[in-house]
Amino acid sequence: MSLAVLYSRALKGMQAPLVTVEVHLANGLPSFTIVGLPETEVKEAKDRVRAALLNARFDFPARRITVNLAPADLPKESGRFDLPIALGILMASGQIPATNASRFEFAGELALTGELRAIRGALAMTYSAYGDGRDFILPLVNAGEAALVEMAKVFPAKSLLEVCAFLSGKSEITQYKAQPISSAEPYLDMSDIKGQLQAKRAMEIAAAGGHSILMSGPPGTGKTMLASRLPGILPSMSQEEALNSAAMQSLGSQGFNLSQWKKRPFRAPHHTASAVALVGGGNQPKPGEISLALNGVLFLDEFPEFERKVLEVLRQPLESGSITISRAARQADFPARFQLVAAMNPCPCGYLGHYNGKCKCTPDQVLRYRRKISGPLLDRIDLHIQVPAISESDLTTREAGEGSDAIRDRVERAYRTQLARQNKANARLSGKEIERFCKPDQAGENLLKQAISRLGLSARAYHRTLKISRTIADLAQLEQMSASNIAEAIQYRYFDPT
Repeated sequence: MSLAVLYSRALKGMQAPLVTVEVHLANGLPSFTIVGLPETEVKEAKDRVRAALLNARFDFPARRITVNLAPADLPKESGRFDLPIALGILMASGQIPATNASRFEFAGELALTGELRAIRGALAMTYSAYGDGRDFILPLVNAGEAALVEMAKVFPAKSLLEVCAFLSGKSEITQYKAQPISSAEPYLDMSDIKGQLQAKRAMEIAAAGGHSILMSGPPGTGKTMLASRLPGILPSMSQEEALNSAAMQSLGSQGFNLSQWKKRPFRAPHHTASAVALVGGGNQPKPGEISLALNGVLFLDEFPEFERKVLEVLRQPLESGSITISRAARQADFPARFQLVAAMNPCPCGYLGHYNGKCKCTPDQVLRYRRKISGPLLDRIDLHIQVPAISESDLTTREAGEGSDAIRDRVERAYRTQLARQNKANARLSGKEIERFCKPDQAGENLLKQAISRLGLSARAYHRTLKISRTIADLAQLEQMSASNIAEAIQYRYFDPT
C-alpha cells in the first residue's frame, strides 16, 4: 500500500480541529514534501522524522514522499505532527500494518532518537478526540493532563518504537488511568492581614459575586496581600471550570501543571507588559494573561503605571467575558472570564492622605496621575475601595484576624444561592436578569433614586450597583435587597480615594 491515512489535531484558540494526515509514496527521484499550510516547525519534521526512523532501525523509503495535512486552509504549527507523519510513512511503505490506525488519533514530537517529547494543548486535543469517538496516543509526559478528560481513552507512549509495536500487535500499551493528584500548595490565608476590616469585607463581596475591584492606598498597607489571598476565598471550582482553566493553561507557553488542578489561577503581570501580552496574539494567536486567568484572578499592581492603551484593552473583555484576536489570515476566540483586581497609590509619591503627612504632590500632579486611568474603564470596575495606612495598634497586635476558611464558607453559601436562583454569579447578570433578580425594597429603591440624582450615575453604574447590592444581600441570606444593602454598595463603588 502506497497511501496511509491517520488523524491528528491542530489548535485554533480553545478548539482542536481535526487534521487528516495523508502520506503517499510514489516512484521518482527521492523527495520529502509536506503540504497543507505548514508552519516552519512542521516543515522541519522532515529532518526529525528521517533521523527518528533510521535510529529506530526502520528503512527510510528512497521514494517520492508527499504528506498532506488536511484541511489545506487550516494553519498547522508545532512538532505534534511528527508522530503521525512517521507512522504514515511506515504504513505506506508496508513496514507496519495500517489496520487499526483509524480508531486512534496521534500527536507527539519526535526526538532524533525516536523518543516522544511533550506537546502543547494535549487536554484540548484529547477532549475533541473523545468527542469524535477515537482513542488518543500521545507522549507519556502528557498522559496525566490528557486523562483529566473523563471517559477518554488515553494511550501514552515513550517512543516511536513503542507505538509501532502496539499497532503491529507485538506488545501492548496500557490505557492510562487518571492518578490521584497531589494537593497543591495551600492558598495564602486572610488571617495574615492585620486590620483592614473594610477591605476584607470588600474582598468577601467580590469573591461571592465575581466582582472586579480597585484598591487605592499608600505603599505597605496590604493591597498586594489582599489580592494574593482572594483566590483562597473564591468558591470551589466545578469540573467544567477546572477543565476549561486547565485547557487554557495547556495552551500557554508554560503548559499546565497537574498540581494546579482545581486551583484558581492567579496571574500578576508586571506593569511593563504590552497589550499583546495581556490579551494574547502572535502570528499563530496564543492566549494572553486575561485568558490564562480564566476562572481566576488577574491582579494588576501599580495600575496607573501600565500604558493607557494597554489598560484600554480590558474594557471589552470585562463586559463580554471573551476576547477575539484577529489577524489578516486567521482569527481565534479565547474565553476571558476573570476577576480583575487592581491596586494603585492615591498619588505619584503614594502618601496622599497618609497620617504622617509625607505627601508633597501638587493637585495638578495628583490629577494627571489619576487621569492615566480612563473613565470608561473605571466605570467597568465594580468596587472602588480605600486601603488606609495601618494604625500602630493594628500593626502590633498579636491577634490573628478571621481566616480564609470562615470567609470561604460564607462565600460558598452565597454563591450556591446565586446558582440556585439564576445559575450564574451576580456579576454576570444581564440587563433583563438584573430587573428580575435585583429588586430592592421601597426604602432601597428611594435611596437608589437619590444616588442617581446626586451622583449622576450612568446606566452601567446603576446596574453594577444593583448587582453589588444583590451580592451583599446574598451574603446576609436575604431574599430582597434592603436600603442598607444599597447604601453599602454605593459606599464601595463610589468611595473617594482621597
